[in-house]
Amino acid sequence: MAISELGPLLTASEVAEMLHLHVNTVKRLGDRGELPFFRVCRRGDRRFRLADVMSFLANGRQQ
Repeated sequence: MAISELGPLLTASEVAEMLHLHVNTVKRLGDRGELPFFRVCRRGDRRFRLADVMSFLANGRQQ
């Protein structure tokens, strides 16, 4: 999959700000599989697709 096909990517901090959650909560949601993410770069930083975050919100899964 090409990067252009992924759409806008957000950091865990950006997602936390959007959802009004702590960044660690966002990471836990990703670890539990409730919010899909990609690992990027050597450090393994997380990136979340904007479409996945919007879908998460639409499904009312925010705690």
